[in-house]
Amino acid sequence: MDIDQTRSGAASSTSDGGMMNASGADGLRSRISDVSVEPTDEDLLQRFCSAEDAEAYELLVRRYEHELFGYLRRYLGNAEMAEDVFQATFLQIYLKRDRFEQGRRFRPWLYTIATNQAIDAQRRNRRHRMASLDQTATDAEGGGLMEVLSAEGPTAIDQLQAEEAKDWVRGAVENLPENLRVAIVLVYHQGMKYREAADVLGIPVGTVKSRLHAALAKLNQAWAMTADAESQG
Repeated sequence: MDIDQTRSGAASSTSDGGMMNASGADGLRSRISDVSVEPTDEDLLQRFCSAEDAEAYELLVRRYEHELFGYLRRYLGNAEMAEDVFQATFLQIYLKRDRFEQGRRFRPWLYTIATNQAIDAQRRNRRHRMASLDQTATDAEGGGLMEVLSAEGPTAIDQLQAEEAKDWVRGAVENLPENLRVAIVLVYHQGMKYREAADVLGIPVGTVKSRLHAALAKLNQAWAMTADAESQG
């Protein structure tokens, strides 16, 4: 046997094996990388729509369980109604999954459905007032709105104790017209950007801003009346 030929064949085999091993390692790294990347909401919905992946649907529900329930509780002012509307919302997600437009973000679509479901629930049960903001919200959330109100001009904020101020804000927001109230809840309590709130409500960004300005103007007017009452008292 030709020794040089044998050595050459062995080298070729080793080279090919090395290439296969490198390729396999790249594939493994790619798979590991894929596993480590958390799927987006849109990915999960696509998996559910295309493959009837129940696990993907359940993950979406768990992902928004606390956030969406908190929004609905503030919006409806009642935990039991919020739970019912939460369930109804994800039932609608299940039923309307094929209507989701590719390229659209899932979160605004979810909030649009949840808001519509909340409005329907409120219409079915008029004894419940919407958006009482009886909240599990953090002090920072409530403080953020009060800071904006304080920055708008003279208010009664300095004349009220912290808890009284929070109670006042909850009551004042509850008494706003529905279109102004939902804008306040979405932007100041859910922390949505103007564009996200506009997508949820199906209105232009400029309309969201104008509703916020109108809401703040009404709240400041109420603050001023409170300040007059406190000073006279």
